[in-house]
Parts: sequence; C-alpha cells; structure tokens
Amino acid sequence: MLLQNSSFPQDSRVAREAAALTAAGHEVTVISPRRRPQPLHEVVDGVRAYRYPAPPAADGALGYLLEYGVALFAAALLAAWVWVRHGFDVVHAHNPPDLFVLVAAPYKLLGKRFVFDHHDLSPEMFDARFAGGGHPALRRALVGFERLTFALADHVIATNESYREVAMTRGGLPPERVTVVRNGPLLERWPSVPPDPELRAKAGTILGYVGEMGMQDGIDYLLRALAELTGTLGRHDVHAVLVGTGSDVPRLQAITRELGLERHVTFTGRVSDEDLLRYLSTADACVSPDPKNPFTDRSTMIKMTEYMALRKPIVAFDLREHRATAGDAALYARPNDELDFARQVERLMDDADLRARMGAEGRRRLEAGLTWAHSAPALVAAYRRLAARSPAAEARA
Repeated sequence: MLLQNSSFPQDSRVAREAAALTAAGHEVTVISPRRRPQPLHEVVDGVRAYRYPAPPAADGALGYLLEYGVALFAAALLAAWVWVRHGFDVVHAHNPPDLFVLVAAPYKLLGKRFVFDHHDLSPEMFDARFAGGGHPALRRALVGFERLTFALADHVIATNESYREVAMTRGGLPPERVTVVRNGPLLERWPSVPPDPELRAKAGTILGYVGEMGMQDGIDYLLRALAELTGTLGRHDVHAVLVGTGSDVPRLQAITRELGLERHVTFTGRVSDEDLLRYLSTADACVSPDPKNPFTDRSTMIKMTEYMALRKPIVAFDLREHRATAGDAALYARPNDELDFARQVERLMDDADLRARMGAEGRRRLEAGLTWAHSAPALVAAYRRLAARSPAAEARA
C-alpha cells in the first residue's frame, strides 16, 4: 500500500483496510510518510510499515511539485526495497496524489496487479482549493494522471456510489472492476464520555467540528454563519469548538477576529483521541460546513459518520453525499447560504427533542449498514476477485 497525505497507522481508512486484509490472510506492507517520533520501519498489528521523512507541507504549484516529487521518489525507492526483500503481488495506491501510478507501472510489466483506492477527486479538489486561481498546467497534469491511473488500474476501490460513477464514466471501467468500500467508523472507538467542564461552561449551546482546515473545507462559511447567528439572529449563547489543523488555519483565525467571534470560537489544533472524544461528547450539535461544489457534492466526509457514531445531530449544506450518509440525522441548509445555515443551527438550539431524535437516527443508520463492519467484507471480496483474475490464475486456466 502506498500512502502520501498521512502517516500509517494515523490514516484511519488505510489502517482499517490493512487490518481487514491481514485478517483475511493477506500479507500487507504500507509505505507512508513518517510522523515523529515514529521509526522508519516497524510492524504494527501484523502490518509492515516502511516510512520516509515527510517533506514539508506545501502550498502553490511549486510547493506541491516539491512535496509530491519527494514523496514519489521516496515511495519508489521503498517499493523497490519491499519487492526485493519481501515480494508483493499487488500495488495498492491511496490518492491523493494520483502520481503513485508511476510507481505501480513498472511492476505491472512484471505481472503485478494495481489497485487504485480513490479517496479524492483530484481535479475537482484542485478547483475547490484554488477557486479558479490554480495554475492551468497543474490542473491538466492532474487530469492526465487520473486518466492514466484509471487506464492501468486492475481494480478501483471507490469510497461511495458517486466515485464509482466517476470510475465507470470518466475512467471507462466496467462495473465489475469497481467496488464501493465506504469510510465506516469502528463504533467501539467512538464511545460517549463525560463532557469537558471547561468547554461546557462557555455557552448554552456547543457546536463541534473535527477535520482538516484547508481552503476547500468550508470553515470560513461556518464562521460567517456564526456571525449571522450571533448578529442577524441575535443568538449569543453559542460556542464552536474546531478540532484539527490545516494550511488555512491562520486565515481562519484572522476571519474570526475580523468578525468579532473570538469569544464564540475555539481552535484546538491537533488533540489526543481522548480530548477529541471529550470535546465532541460535550457538543450539543456538530457541523459539516463543506460548501457545495463538484468536489464536495460527490465526496463522503468521514466526520459525518464520526458525529453519527456519537449520536450528534448535524447541520450541513445540502450535498448529495451528505444526504446519502446522514439522511434524517442532519438538517440541510441551502447550499452555500450562510444565513440559512445559521437558521438550521438555531432550530437545533431551540429543540432538545429534535436533537435527541436526530442523534438516535444517525446511530441507527450507522448500525444498519454504514460501519466498517459492513464495509470490510466488500474490500476482502474485491481482493478475492482480483486474485481470481491474476496472471497466474489465468495461466493455470
């Protein structure tokens, strides 16, 4: 497995997939960046982990070229080392970036299989991040690498039905070569815990957010919605705790000051799992402020299922995959309408019974079919079909 945008086992999807495949009898090695103080090599729950020093986080075209170039070079060297020392049958690449197809391609010539685990729509994510201001050549490159990835993939793992449609239409793959493996949580890792007393004392209503804070994640929409809530609607007894890190945090903190929201917002930065559970358990409702665009409308946000695991009602903009995930566990604001987002928050502030019903519905939806226990068998079955189509099996036939 090749991973760039997080370390192993910190990337929860990759860790769950590696564990599921190991339990099914496969031998799994993950190559990823190193997060200090991790060692460069270790075995984690039966999964071999090889890590390279993480390149600095980048912004802008040149920065991304440097970051991805270093990651690609390091991953290629480690893949060659793993091939010589341990051997492998499949290169399983998690995007972003889609550049890992360049690592997989030489091994395709040696009869190895290539599985593309499609986490993000790279061209659409580029558009959302740079809002039309990105370098056109870089976007064309992303489109080209996506096409090459689909063309060489023996199988595609899609995170939802929208991504499956992209693989079959834009990628031209037949349905039997695309498997949906959703980002379902492990419920035992999301127990309700006692609230954080310091956070609880900040306001009558606590809003929770957890996740990345990049340009595309919509935290600026949330801040402007809070300004509408406290200003236009006159609801001051509210406080939002924002858990996570990202390249957009300095700008978001500046927006918070400009809108006069300092006493209504806390940026926690990266926190421990224990603190995260305390903060979200304290929240009366949680928010997913991703604005509607071609990227977000077709992407499943893992924070939605984490909120649902903790029985938290959700306020979000009305996006296709938000509804597919949360159903009636969320109130949906008109896309990108910050005042309507504030009004949906106000509805939850005023109706404890509604909050309880929505929270219970979210947990019910997860238990009925959206946990990792429901997703893992699809992954294992995809590998079973892949093995049946292997060059060795075809030669035997």
